[in-house]
Amino acid sequence: MFSRFFGANRRPFSSLSEQEVLALAISSEEDDARIYRAYADGLRDEFPHSASIFDEMAEEEDGHRAALIALHQQRFGDRIPLIRREHVSGYYNRKPDWLVRPLGLEKVRAQAETMEEQAHRFYVEAAKRTQDAGTRKLLGDLAAAEKGHESLAHRLTEKHLGPDERAEEDDTAHKQFVLTYVQPGLAGLMDGSVSTLAPIFAAAFATGDTWQTFLVGLAASIGAGISMGFTEVASDDGVISGRGSPIKRGVTTGLMTTLGGLGHALPYLIPHFWTATVIAFIIVFLELWAIAWVQKRYMDTPWSRAIFQVVLGGALVFGAGMLIGNA
Repeated sequence: MFSRFFGANRRPFSSLSEQEVLALAISSEEDDARIYRAYADGLRDEFPHSASIFDEMAEEEDGHRAALIALHQQRFGDRIPLIRREHVSGYYNRKPDWLVRPLGLEKVRAQAETMEEQAHRFYVEAAKRTQDAGTRKLLGDLAAAEKGHESLAHRLTEKHLGPDERAEEDDTAHKQFVLTYVQPGLAGLMDGSVSTLAPIFAAAFATGDTWQTFLVGLAASIGAGISMGFTEVASDDGVISGRGSPIKRGVTTGLMTTLGGLGHALPYLIPHFWTATVIAFIIVFLELWAIAWVQKRYMDTPWSRAIFQVVLGGALVFGAGMLIGNA
């Protein structure tokens, strides 16, 4: 187990023969073409124009693989050794982010650039290790081609993504971000900030004990976070609604709920009651302002309505807590 963990069974790149370097290049091009096609499949429904870019980049990788196979047949015959990137120590790996749905458009574009840069470095190093003129020329040409893929991606983007198409896809990506992260996070922040006001301030004014108030706030915040997180996960799998991964939404909702409650619970770690309470009041104001800002920034809610909603809700819950605490 330890040898596998520390990579003892992997070959160092410097120990590979020219035939093995060619075989590694062939398998890497095959993998990269599959990855580009997986990216294209993952983007096709929501970002068809970007999917076309990755389809053409996959075809480019197929051409590289064909040239490498032809060279291997010429020099070493038809039998290609089985060697893949995971068999070589220090060789770059590909994170299986193409398996994640939905795919993030900008993340995929950035990953494609990283892939091409890594492939470029590999071909540069591989070309240094061969004495055969034909092999050296092909590897050098492939290094230049991989380096030029950035310009290829740019040209393909111009071909498939005009201003209207790009704006359309950027708008779709923004909507997906709002549905997957902003809405669940906002719901969690509102629930954590507002719903915990009553128990925290009720405990504060009923007991006058900052430590007991903090424990009540801690329990309420964590309990609300767990409840909201599981509710978000169980209520919608995202398939029909298009709201994205329920795990991502649930984690976002749960964390923001907990943070919203802890914001005005943590001041009660201060032993002085009125100091802690004044700081908690200030934090509540900042939390409610943050909620209104998120509504305005991402939900296009007018300032007046956003402020009215959060202030009214917060005031009602805070008032309930004060009345109960002084009963």
